[in-house]
Amino acid sequence: MTTTSLVEPGVGAAVAAPALAARTRGLRKTYGSTVAVDQVDLDVPDGAVLGMLGPNGSGKTTTIRMLLGLVQPTAGEVELLGHPMPGGAQITLPHVGALVEGPGFHPFLSGRENLRRIASAEPLMATSAIASSVDEALSRVGLSDAADRRYRGYSLGMKQRLGLASVLLLPRRLVVLDEPTNGLDPAGTREIRRVIAELHAAGTTVLVSSHLLAEIEATCTHVAVLHKGSVVAQGELAELLEAGAPALIVSTPDVELSLDSLRDNGIAARSTEDGLFVELIGTSAPKVVKVLVESGAEVHEVRRRRTGLEELFAQLTEGETQ
Repeated sequence: MTTTSLVEPGVGAAVAAPALAARTRGLRKTYGSTVAVDQVDLDVPDGAVLGMLGPNGSGKTTTIRMLLGLVQPTAGEVELLGHPMPGGAQITLPHVGALVEGPGFHPFLSGRENLRRIASAEPLMATSAIASSVDEALSRVGLSDAADRRYRGYSLGMKQRLGLASVLLLPRRLVVLDEPTNGLDPAGTREIRRVIAELHAAGTTVLVSSHLLAEIEATCTHVAVLHKGSVVAQGELAELLEAGAPALIVSTPDVELSLDSLRDNGIAARSTEDGLFVELIGTSAPKVVKVLVESGAEVHEVRRRRTGLEELFAQLTEGETQ
Protein backbone atom coordinates (compact mmCIF):
# COMPACT_ATOMS: atom_id res chain seq x y z
CA MET A 1 0.00 0.00 0.00
CA THR A 2 1.33 3.39 -0.99
CA THR A 3 1.17 5.89 1.84
CA THR A 4 2.43 9.36 2.58
CA SER A 5 3.58 10.62 5.92
CA LEU A 6 1.71 12.98 8.14
CA VAL A 7 3.39 16.06 9.48
CA GLU A 8 4.57 16.09 13.05
CA PRO A 9 2.04 17.34 15.60
CA GLY A 10 1.79 21.10 15.70
CA VAL A 11 3.54 21.72 12.38
CA GLY A 12 0.53 22.10 10.12
CA ALA A 13 -1.98 20.30 7.94
CA ALA A 14 -1.46 16.71 6.83
CA VAL A 15 -0.56 15.78 3.29
CA ALA A 16 -2.69 13.56 1.04
CA ALA A 17 -4.31 10.62 2.81
CA PRO A 18 -3.51 6.99 2.09
CA ALA A 19 -6.04 4.83 0.26
CA LEU A 20 -6.86 3.11 3.54
CA ALA A 21 -7.37 5.10 6.71
CA ALA A 22 -6.81 1.98 8.78
CA ARG A 23 -5.94 -1.65 8.17
CA THR A 24 -5.15 -4.77 10.15
CA ARG A 25 -3.66 -8.07 9.09
CA GLY A 26 -3.81 -11.24 11.17
CA LEU A 27 -4.82 -9.22 14.22
CA ARG A 28 -5.18 -11.36 17.32
CA LYS A 29 -5.70 -10.61 21.02
CA THR A 30 -5.89 -13.14 23.80
CA TYR A 31 -6.40 -12.74 27.53
CA GLY A 32 -5.10 -15.93 29.06
CA SER A 33 -7.08 -18.72 27.41
CA THR A 34 -9.75 -16.33 26.14
CA VAL A 35 -9.50 -15.29 22.49
CA ALA A 36 -11.03 -11.82 22.15
CA VAL A 37 -9.94 -11.13 18.55
CA ASP A 38 -8.81 -13.82 16.13
CA GLN A 39 -7.04 -13.24 12.79
CA VAL A 40 -8.87 -10.03 11.87
CA ASP A 41 -8.07 -8.54 8.46
CA LEU A 42 -9.86 -5.19 8.39
CA ASP A 43 -9.76 -2.46 5.74
CA VAL A 44 -11.18 0.99 6.47
CA PRO A 45 -11.27 2.93 3.16
CA ASP A 46 -10.24 6.55 3.32
CA GLY A 47 -13.30 8.82 3.32
CA ALA A 48 -15.76 6.01 4.09
CA VAL A 49 -18.21 5.62 6.95
CA LEU A 50 -17.55 2.06 8.04
CA GLY A 51 -19.87 0.37 10.47
CA MET A 52 -18.27 -2.29 12.62
CA LEU A 53 -21.22 -4.49 13.41
CA GLY A 54 -21.47 -7.38 15.81
CA PRO A 55 -23.18 -8.64 18.95
CA ASN A 56 -21.78 -7.77 22.35
CA GLY A 57 -18.59 -9.75 22.92
CA SER A 58 -17.77 -10.06 19.21
CA GLY A 59 -14.46 -8.18 19.56
CA LYS A 60 -15.47 -4.75 18.23
CA THR A 61 -14.14 -2.64 21.09
CA THR A 62 -10.96 -4.70 21.49
CA THR A 63 -10.23 -4.27 17.78
CA ILE A 64 -10.78 -0.52 18.05
CA ARG A 65 -8.50 -0.27 21.06
CA MET A 66 -5.74 -2.06 19.15
CA LEU A 67 -6.27 0.25 16.16
CA LEU A 68 -5.74 3.24 18.43
CA GLY A 69 -2.70 1.80 20.17
CA LEU A 70 -4.50 1.50 23.49
CA VAL A 71 -4.01 -2.27 23.62
CA GLN A 72 -0.98 -4.23 22.42
CA PRO A 73 -1.97 -7.01 19.98
CA THR A 74 -0.95 -10.56 20.80
CA ALA A 75 -0.15 -11.00 17.11
CA GLY A 76 -0.74 -9.28 13.79
CA GLU A 77 -0.18 -5.87 12.22
CA VAL A 78 -2.02 -2.55 12.57
CA GLU A 79 -1.72 0.56 10.40
CA LEU A 80 -3.46 3.83 11.20
CA LEU A 81 -3.35 6.67 8.65
CA GLY A 82 -0.48 4.87 6.93
CA HIS A 83 1.66 4.37 10.04
CA PRO A 84 2.24 1.19 12.08
CA MET A 85 0.68 1.17 15.52
CA PRO A 86 1.36 1.59 18.35
CA GLY A 87 4.73 2.94 17.21
CA GLY A 88 3.17 5.69 15.10
CA ALA A 89 0.80 6.94 17.78
CA GLN A 90 2.55 10.29 18.31
CA ILE A 91 2.19 11.13 14.61
CA THR A 92 -1.26 9.72 13.90
CA LEU A 93 -3.38 10.23 17.02
CA PRO A 94 -3.52 14.07 16.83
CA HIS A 95 -5.43 13.55 13.58
CA VAL A 96 -7.83 11.03 15.16
CA GLY A 97 -10.86 11.75 17.30
CA ALA A 98 -12.18 8.80 19.30
CA LEU A 99 -15.01 8.04 21.69
CA VAL A 100 -14.37 4.55 23.07
CA GLU A 101 -16.32 2.76 25.81
CA GLY A 102 -18.07 5.92 26.92
CA PRO A 103 -16.70 9.33 27.84
CA GLY A 104 -14.65 10.05 30.95
CA PHE A 105 -14.64 13.55 32.44
CA HIS A 106 -14.04 15.31 35.75
CA PRO A 107 -17.38 15.20 37.62
CA PHE A 108 -16.96 18.51 39.47
CA LEU A 109 -16.12 20.54 36.37
CA SER A 110 -18.70 21.87 33.96
CA GLY A 111 -19.06 20.54 30.44
CA ARG A 112 -17.34 23.64 29.08
CA GLU A 113 -14.45 23.39 31.56
CA ASN A 114 -13.94 19.73 30.74
CA LEU A 115 -13.75 20.47 27.04
CA ARG A 116 -11.32 23.34 27.60
CA ARG A 117 -8.99 21.01 29.50
CA ILE A 118 -9.11 18.51 26.64
CA ALA A 119 -8.63 21.22 24.02
CA SER A 120 -5.57 22.58 25.82
CA ALA A 121 -3.94 19.16 25.47
CA GLU A 122 -4.60 18.90 21.72
CA PRO A 123 -1.22 19.24 19.94
CA LEU A 124 -2.84 20.72 16.81
CA MET A 125 -5.01 23.23 18.71
CA ALA A 126 -3.83 26.83 18.92
CA THR A 127 -4.39 28.36 22.35
CA SER A 128 -6.21 31.31 20.82
CA ALA A 129 -8.73 28.94 19.19
CA ILE A 130 -9.71 26.98 22.30
CA ALA A 131 -12.67 29.10 23.43
CA SER A 132 -14.31 29.30 20.01
CA SER A 133 -13.66 25.62 19.24
CA VAL A 134 -15.25 24.56 22.53
CA ASP A 135 -18.30 26.73 21.92
CA GLU A 136 -18.72 25.38 18.40
CA ALA A 137 -18.39 21.75 19.53
CA LEU A 138 -20.96 22.26 22.30
CA SER A 139 -23.35 23.80 19.81
CA ARG A 140 -22.96 20.94 17.32
CA VAL A 141 -24.04 18.38 19.91
CA GLY A 142 -26.83 20.51 21.42
CA LEU A 143 -25.20 21.22 24.78
CA SER A 144 -24.82 25.01 24.66
CA ASP A 145 -27.54 25.57 27.26
CA ALA A 146 -26.03 22.99 29.64
CA ALA A 147 -22.39 23.92 29.02
CA ASP A 148 -21.86 25.50 32.44
CA ARG A 149 -23.55 22.75 34.47
CA ARG A 150 -21.35 20.33 36.39
CA TYR A 151 -20.70 17.08 34.58
CA ARG A 152 -21.89 15.01 37.55
CA GLY A 153 -25.39 16.36 36.96
CA TYR A 154 -25.49 15.30 33.30
CA SER A 155 -27.76 12.52 32.14
CA LEU A 156 -26.29 9.52 30.33
CA GLY A 157 -27.31 11.01 27.00
CA MET A 158 -25.71 14.38 27.85
CA LYS A 159 -22.48 12.65 28.88
CA GLN A 160 -22.46 10.85 25.54
CA ARG A 161 -23.00 14.16 23.72
CA LEU A 162 -20.11 15.77 25.61
CA GLY A 163 -17.90 12.86 24.62
CA LEU A 164 -18.82 13.45 21.00
CA ALA A 165 -18.09 17.17 21.43
CA SER A 166 -14.54 16.32 22.53
CA VAL A 167 -14.07 14.48 19.23
CA LEU A 168 -15.33 17.51 17.29
CA LEU A 169 -12.98 20.10 18.81
CA LEU A 170 -10.95 20.32 15.60
CA PRO A 171 -10.99 18.78 12.11
CA ARG A 172 -9.91 15.13 12.10
CA ARG A 173 -8.69 12.74 9.46
CA LEU A 174 -10.39 9.83 11.22
CA VAL A 175 -13.19 9.73 13.77
CA VAL A 176 -13.84 6.54 15.76
CA LEU A 177 -17.15 6.21 17.59
CA ASP A 178 -17.80 3.18 19.80
CA GLU A 179 -21.57 2.79 20.36
CA PRO A 180 -22.17 6.56 19.90
CA THR A 181 -25.96 6.38 20.37
CA ASN A 182 -25.76 4.63 23.73
CA GLY A 183 -28.12 6.36 26.16
CA LEU A 184 -29.52 8.78 23.58
CA ASP A 185 -33.18 9.42 22.92
CA PRO A 186 -34.51 9.43 19.33
CA ALA A 187 -33.71 13.14 18.92
CA GLY A 188 -30.15 12.57 20.09
CA THR A 189 -29.80 9.61 17.74
CA ARG A 190 -30.87 11.79 14.81
CA GLU A 191 -28.24 14.37 15.81
CA ILE A 192 -25.54 11.69 15.81
CA ARG A 193 -26.61 10.69 12.32
CA ARG A 194 -26.43 14.33 11.25
CA VAL A 195 -22.93 14.77 12.67
CA ILE A 196 -21.72 11.58 10.97
CA ALA A 197 -23.18 12.82 7.67
CA GLU A 198 -21.41 16.18 8.10
CA LEU A 199 -18.10 14.47 8.82
CA HIS A 200 -18.50 12.25 5.77
CA ALA A 201 -19.36 15.22 3.55
CA ALA A 202 -16.19 16.95 4.77
CA GLY A 203 -14.06 13.97 3.72
CA THR A 204 -13.44 12.59 7.21
CA THR A 205 -13.22 8.83 7.57
CA VAL A 206 -15.63 7.58 10.23
CA LEU A 207 -15.48 4.20 11.98
CA VAL A 208 -18.68 3.45 13.90
CA SER A 209 -19.01 0.46 16.18
CA SER A 210 -22.54 -0.66 17.00
CA HIS A 211 -24.80 -3.61 17.61
CA LEU A 212 -27.79 -1.61 16.31
CA LEU A 213 -28.43 -2.68 12.73
CA ALA A 214 -30.74 0.23 11.93
CA GLU A 215 -28.05 2.77 12.86
CA ILE A 216 -25.45 1.07 10.67
CA GLU A 217 -27.83 0.86 7.71
CA ALA A 218 -28.85 4.51 8.11
CA THR A 219 -25.37 6.02 8.38
CA CYS A 220 -22.69 3.81 6.82
CA THR A 221 -21.25 3.36 3.35
CA HIS A 222 -19.25 0.26 4.30
CA VAL A 223 -19.67 -2.46 6.89
CA ALA A 224 -17.56 -5.08 8.64
CA VAL A 225 -19.38 -7.84 10.49
CA LEU A 226 -17.61 -9.39 13.46
CA HIS A 227 -18.62 -12.68 15.05
CA LYS A 228 -16.77 -14.47 17.85
CA GLY A 229 -13.71 -12.28 17.37
CA SER A 230 -13.41 -12.71 13.59
CA VAL A 231 -14.51 -10.69 10.56
CA VAL A 232 -17.10 -12.78 8.71
CA ALA A 233 -17.90 -10.20 6.00
CA GLN A 234 -16.82 -6.72 4.95
CA GLY A 235 -17.24 -4.38 2.01
CA GLU A 236 -19.54 -1.73 0.63
CA LEU A 237 -22.91 -1.91 2.36
CA ALA A 238 -24.90 -1.73 -0.88
CA GLU A 239 -22.92 -4.59 -2.43
CA LEU A 240 -23.31 -6.79 0.64
CA LEU A 241 -27.06 -6.20 0.67
CA GLU A 242 -27.22 -7.21 -2.99
CA ALA A 243 -25.15 -10.33 -2.46
CA GLY A 244 -28.05 -12.62 -1.55
CA ALA A 245 -29.98 -14.79 -3.98
CA PRO A 246 -31.28 -12.56 -6.81
CA ALA A 247 -35.00 -11.87 -6.67
CA LEU A 248 -37.69 -9.38 -7.65
CA ILE A 249 -40.59 -7.85 -5.75
CA VAL A 250 -43.57 -7.34 -8.05
CA SER A 251 -46.54 -5.17 -7.13
CA THR A 252 -49.73 -6.31 -8.90
CA PRO A 253 -53.44 -6.59 -8.06
CA ASP A 254 -53.64 -9.78 -10.14
CA VAL A 255 -51.84 -12.03 -7.69
CA GLU A 256 -53.32 -15.40 -8.60
CA LEU A 257 -53.06 -14.81 -12.34
CA SER A 258 -49.44 -13.72 -11.96
CA LEU A 259 -48.51 -16.70 -9.79
CA ASP A 260 -50.11 -19.17 -12.19
CA SER A 261 -48.41 -17.60 -15.22
CA LEU A 262 -44.98 -17.53 -13.61
CA ARG A 263 -45.21 -21.09 -12.35
CA ASP A 264 -46.43 -22.31 -15.76
CA ASN A 265 -43.19 -20.89 -17.14
CA GLY A 266 -41.04 -22.59 -14.54
CA ILE A 267 -40.39 -19.42 -12.52
CA ALA A 268 -40.49 -19.79 -8.73
CA ALA A 269 -42.73 -17.20 -7.05
CA ARG A 270 -44.80 -16.72 -3.94
CA SER A 271 -47.05 -14.09 -2.41
CA THR A 272 -45.71 -11.92 0.45
CA GLU A 273 -46.79 -8.79 2.31
CA ASP A 274 -44.56 -6.69 0.02
CA GLY A 275 -45.93 -8.21 -3.18
CA LEU A 276 -44.95 -11.17 -5.32
CA PHE A 277 -41.52 -12.55 -4.45
CA VAL A 278 -40.00 -13.87 -7.69
CA GLU A 279 -36.71 -15.79 -7.64
CA LEU A 280 -34.33 -15.04 -10.50
CA ILE A 281 -32.73 -18.48 -10.50
CA GLY A 282 -32.55 -19.73 -14.08
CA THR A 283 -34.38 -16.71 -15.43
CA SER A 284 -34.04 -12.93 -15.75
CA ALA A 285 -35.95 -9.79 -14.80
CA PRO A 286 -36.95 -8.99 -18.44
CA LYS A 287 -38.38 -12.49 -18.88
CA VAL A 288 -40.40 -12.19 -15.66
CA VAL A 289 -41.89 -8.91 -16.82
CA LYS A 290 -42.60 -10.37 -20.29
CA VAL A 291 -44.44 -13.35 -18.81
CA LEU A 292 -46.57 -11.13 -16.58
CA VAL A 293 -47.48 -8.67 -19.33
CA GLU A 294 -48.34 -11.41 -21.81
CA SER A 295 -50.56 -13.10 -19.21
CA GLY A 296 -52.64 -9.92 -18.98
CA ALA A 297 -51.64 -9.20 -15.38
CA GLU A 298 -51.56 -5.54 -14.38
CA VAL A 299 -48.04 -4.71 -13.16
CA HIS A 300 -47.69 -1.60 -10.97
CA GLU A 301 -44.05 -1.90 -9.96
CA VAL A 302 -41.06 -4.24 -10.30
CA ARG A 303 -38.00 -3.73 -8.12
CA ARG A 304 -34.97 -5.77 -7.25
CA ARG A 305 -35.18 -7.29 -3.81
CA ARG A 306 -32.37 -6.31 -1.45
CA THR A 307 -31.30 -8.43 1.47
CA GLY A 308 -32.04 -6.42 4.61
CA LEU A 309 -29.15 -5.85 6.97
CA GLU A 310 -30.99 -7.74 9.69
CA GLU A 311 -31.34 -10.78 7.43
CA LEU A 312 -27.73 -10.55 6.28
CA PHE A 313 -26.50 -10.23 9.86
CA ALA A 314 -28.53 -13.27 10.90
CA GLN A 315 -27.12 -15.30 8.02
CA LEU A 316 -23.55 -14.38 8.94
CA THR A 317 -23.73 -14.75 12.71
CA GLU A 318 -26.30 -17.44 13.43
CA GLY A 319 -25.23 -20.17 11.06
CA GLU A 320 -22.69 -21.67 13.46
CA THR A 321 -25.14 -21.86 16.33
CA GLN A 322 -27.94 -23.64 14.48
